[in-house]
Amino acid sequence: MSRGLSGFRAWLWQRATAVYIWLFTLYLVWHFLAAPPADVTALRAWLGGPAVWTGVAILGLALLLHAWIGVRDVLLDYVKPPRLRVALLGLVLLYLLANGLWLARVLLEVG
Repeated sequence: MSRGLSGFRAWLWQRATAVYIWLFTLYLVWHFLAAPPADVTALRAWLGGPAVWTGVAILGLALLLHAWIGVRDVLLDYVKPPRLRVALLGLVLLYLLANGLWLARVLLEVG
């Protein structure tokens, strides 16, 4: 078996991240409907709590992994020229890494 994401493992990660994204999104909707923050200071204080901060960090990682697996699978299935496929995968990877760094910066500011 290869060290990369095999078909089944990629499928499993895709489903696991989808479940986490769905559940955490439901929690966020419920929380903001039940007790919306009064102002930005209250929102930052809520986001700065260890449980919420960790949940949002995991959400960000789950979104990045979910997007990477999905786009990677589409590119591997439908882009046939190897050089174009590698170039597109590299661009997607750079884009997702930039988003991950932005998320880390935001979380470090709040936390």
